[in-house]
Amino acid sequence: MHIGQHIKQVMKEKNITATQLAKDICCTRPHIHKIFHKENIDISLLLLISKALKHDFFKDLSEEYKQL
Repeated sequence: MHIGQHIKQVMKEKNITATQLAKDICCTRPHIHKIFHKENIDISLLLLISKALKHDFFKDLSEEYKQL
């Protein structure tokens, strides 16, 4: 799973902009766009994003690895 693209997809489904997410996790909009290009991100950052988007990305990753 490309986590950056998955985050972008969830944001689109929830109609949340990069500006909104940046504000919620206290970073800049350009930083959010950099995250979209990352295949892997730090766990603490993923936790912040999960809370902000009210989406369990850890569950998504776990389910994907179960299929391997």
